[in-house]
Amino acid sequence: MKYLALVLLVAAAWGQSPKYGVGRAPTAEEVKAWAITVFPDGRGLPEGSGTAAEGKDVYERRCQRCHGSEGKGGDEPPIVGGKGTIATPKPLKTVGSYWPYATTLFDYIRRAMPFKDPGMLTANQTYAVSAYILQQNGLIGANEAMNAKTLPQVKMPNKDGFIADPRPDTGKGAKK
Repeated sequence: MKYLALVLLVAAAWGQSPKYGVGRAPTAEEVKAWAITVFPDGRGLPEGSGTAAEGKDVYERRCQRCHGSEGKGGDEPPIVGGKGTIATPKPLKTVGSYWPYATTLFDYIRRAMPFKDPGMLTANQTYAVSAYILQQNGLIGANEAMNAKTLPQVKMPNKDGFIADPRPDTGKGAKK
């Protein structure tokens, strides 16, 4: 994580060349806010907690405009449904059918949602919306609390549907 922060700081500094007279170097607080990597095993998840029941309200106010009232699509692709379609000629790739880790859902929501104001949700709201989407996909119960301990334990249907990248330059490839 420290490496990521250093890369962001250096990249930002290079991009703020006095030659063009625009922008500024990011503050230490800004760099820290960007260094929010969440790993599949839950490392990097923040403090906080939320249930699907709590997440329904946040979803209705912040998400349903694009993803539809039940998460089955609107202006954006569906995030609910698709169970059993991955091996078919027309797979519906949703959180409940395709995503391998529940922690990825939290990370994506925290970084990129809502689309017009990413990063505005608190950790509790992000856990709650994640719980709501997982519950809508039938993966958890409405009253199960999602937090840094429970979210990585959610069994995603397509967890074993991905294979490791065998190229040696990825760090996970075959040994020479």
